[in-house]
Amino acid sequence: MLAIYKKEFRQFFSSITGYVAILLFLVANALFLFVFPDTSLLDAGYANLDNLFNLAPYIFLLLIPAITMRSFADEFKSGTMELLSTHPVSWWQIVWGKFLASGSIVIIALLPTLVYYIAISQLSAIPGNLDNGSISGAYIGLLLLGFSFTAIGIWSSSITSNAVVAFLVAIFTCFIFYYGFDALSKVPVFEGKADYFLQMAGIRFHYASISRGVIDSRDIVYFLSVMALMLYLSKISLQRKIWQS
Repeated sequence: MLAIYKKEFRQFFSSITGYVAILLFLVANALFLFVFPDTSLLDAGYANLDNLFNLAPYIFLLLIPAITMRSFADEFKSGTMELLSTHPVSWWQIVWGKFLASGSIVIIALLPTLVYYIAISQLSAIPGNLDNGSISGAYIGLLLLGFSFTAIGIWSSSITSNAVVAFLVAIFTCFIFYYGFDALSKVPVFEGKADYFLQMAGIRFHYASISRGVIDSRDIVYFLSVMALMLYLSKISLQRKIWQS
């Protein structure tokens, strides 16, 4: 599994694509947080990073599928998946190696955003006077969200040999998980009946809960369940494709 992890990690940064993807993520966040007037933290009148945690999930909808789209799609396209399956590694090791490598890249993309925290902390009326508990919880929520999107992206890449198709399927599926259930709960036919349960089925509900700074075990279990489900589906998809080839 370690060899798969290293190969996947190096492959992402072996071309300019990986650096550009992370750079665009950071630039997009910086523009929304410090330049565009409607979302600028400098015009908010108070020091917090709420806009970062509100905007990041939508930027993740594009960034993470771009990170994961080639994970298995390129293996199928080049024919190396069949070769990989003959090595003394289990299906779970293959899936986990890919997932952990992509997850590490998500962490690397998030680390520079700590600069925003430092900047806002110093620009506040009383330097350092921030709600650190809420911000810490929001970062944990963002990491769990990123890992969940990564698991969805890995699954999307496992069902096709076309990286572009994997990218589009990942965007659509991540959007449904993040916003689809929440939007569906607002349909009049569900109001006062199943709306709460529909919201709970979506990622947005649990992400918003953790972002308040309260780490609830139910939210953690939800995110872990989404990851486990998507990685399990990835394993099943890989096995089916190899057996059919």
